[in-house]
Amino acid sequence: MGQSYLDLSIYKQSLDLFVRAHRFSLELPKHELYELGSQLRRSADSVNSNIVEGYGRRSYKKDYVRFLVYSHSSNLETVNHLRKISLIYPKLTPRAGELAKQYDELGRQLHHYINYVKTNWKT
Repeated sequence: MGQSYLDLSIYKQSLDLFVRAHRFSLELPKHELYELGSQLRRSADSVNSNIVEGYGRRSYKKDYVRFLVYSHSSNLETVNHLRKISLIYPKLTPRAGELAKQYDELGRQLHHYINYVKTNWKT
């Protein structure tokens, strides 16, 4: 294990995807910036923030797993928002689809990491 959450690949990937999803959301039509755009920004932020908050509670295995599960749930929510954007705004489908694909990969990594913590974490 690394010395910090900054060393976790899931953290690094979630932060990169958050920045990309945030920038992408600002390209939505103006009337969507505070609707679907805001939901996308909040769920993408939650993926990353729950990894950090869980890491801060890593001394307590159940708390750590709980926050990682929150992160995974927010990841699924983010993918769903991106799919809705693809359906409503066909011109944005290629970029939304690529982000959704990368969030799907992050979701798999989160799932594996949750199982790792459940099985191997010593408290």
